[in-house]
Amino acid sequence: MNFVSLRVITDDVARLVGFHERLTGVPATWSTPEFAELGTPSCTLAIAGSRTVALFGAGTARAAANHTAIIEFRVADVDAEHRRLAALGCVFVQEPTTMPWGNRSLLLRDPDGNLVNLFTPVTADAVRRQERRAPRPASAR
Repeated sequence: MNFVSLRVITDDVARLVGFHERLTGVPATWSTPEFAELGTPSCTLAIAGSRTVALFGAGTARAAANHTAIIEFRVADVDAEHRRLAALGCVFVQEPTTMPWGNRSLLLRDPDGNLVNLFTPVTADAVRRQERRAPRPASAR
């Protein structure tokens, strides 16, 4: 199994996509006016309009109601990202802080209130945990 995508439901797709494009520097690929994806080397952030929820069953998801998940992006220099985003007027939940597990972390909210964490591993253990190996084919396991 390979984790490939996180989908966020919103009432304003263009606004949320625009925010995440500015945040990540990754241009979105639009499939429809109600669905766009921002692809990174390790995972895709999919953003879909509330009207798409009906495709999965009425009431299965609700826009701007997340209080449990944090969207996380590993960056080369979290302090540089803090300066860049502050210049864009972003409001931060947490200024850059080195966490007990070895990541330097910056926390903010997107326009729908979803928490977004930008982090840089700064200890040897944190760097080692973040090293990703390519998935092995099932036949090689």
